[in-house]
Amino acid sequence: MAFYESLGVAKRINAAAYYTALGGSLMSAEVIAAMNDASKSFISMHELQLKAGAKIAKLTKNEGAYITSGAAAAIALSILAFRTKGDIPEIQKIINGTAGPSEIIIQCGHRIPYDPAIRLAGSTIVVVGNAIQTFEYELESAINSNTTAIFFVAGAHLATPTLPLETVVRIARKHKVPVVVDAAAQLPPPSNLWHFTKDCGADLVIFSGGKTLKGPAPTGLILGKSIWIDAIRANGSPFQRLARAFKVGKEEIAGIVTAVEQYVNLDHAAEFEYWERTTNMWVEELSNIPKIKVIKEDLNEAGQPIPRVGIHFSSDIALEVIAVLQELDPIVEVVHNYRNTIWIGADGLQKGEEKLVTQQIKKALAKLNL
Repeated sequence: MAFYESLGVAKRINAAAYYTALGGSLMSAEVIAAMNDASKSFISMHELQLKAGAKIAKLTKNEGAYITSGAAAAIALSILAFRTKGDIPEIQKIINGTAGPSEIIIQCGHRIPYDPAIRLAGSTIVVVGNAIQTFEYELESAINSNTTAIFFVAGAHLATPTLPLETVVRIARKHKVPVVVDAAAQLPPPSNLWHFTKDCGADLVIFSGGKTLKGPAPTGLILGKSIWIDAIRANGSPFQRLARAFKVGKEEIAGIVTAVEQYVNLDHAAEFEYWERTTNMWVEELSNIPKIKVIKEDLNEAGQPIPRVGIHFSSDIALEVIAVLQELDPIVEVVHNYRNTIWIGADGLQKGEEKLVTQQIKKALAKLNL
């Protein structure tokens, strides 16, 4: 913390989730060492992307892989690949602003704060269905000569009003339209690294590199069919084309390759057991506070199978609790719904912080006479 202390930046305990606003996740010593080693040599970035992508593709059981400067950049790069198919004149038309119209279909229930990245690639978003339900005929009727791709957002928390991926892929294949899955936060389980592409048939899938994978924060992964990965590469850095803005460095590439290798070899059962043990302890410690209701949940805010604990208040004071937590030392970051609930999870904790979480929450509640 010496660097942060020198700037007066406060340390925080992450009982929320791996959010970009909190710096992503924490990298292992091996990831940091790989980044340090990579920083000491000049190489060809073209060769590095090719060979790093080949290694990640093998680790994740995909045809191809491309490393990006985050998951939002991966969305734009995927759409550029679908629009241009890697054809240089078509890439130049987008740069010139003379390319033809491009529409990306997305279900209403899949609208997320990150889908503006689609517009960065020059495409228009076409919404089908509504917040309650989507029918197959609505998706199929939206497909036309201007349709570039279908954008699907994975997550159990988004499933109710939307068509499942298998249905979307079936319709898309009928009309020869590619499908890209935004699974930025959909780890664990590790099998998701190949589930959306190999099992469900999506053309591409996107993951954040700086969250559950615990790679460098400014990294993302695109996995899937090699024909589209090649088209992504034609649009991306170090080429001086539209996506040069999404440059990823040699150090970040070394870090994410190492992080993926560690993740696929991780003892996931032991990790889950730690989450279970910690959340059970929190329920036991907080349940004796009379003015709150404490409930353990099986899924986190992104619909991942990571247990968390919900703390429900009888009135809309969640933001007041957050404000008090921000005044304590150390600060505990939690998830909230702006109204009457906060949630805490164990996946972002460092060992030894488990009891500090409930300790600080109890202090905050006491200050509010709860």
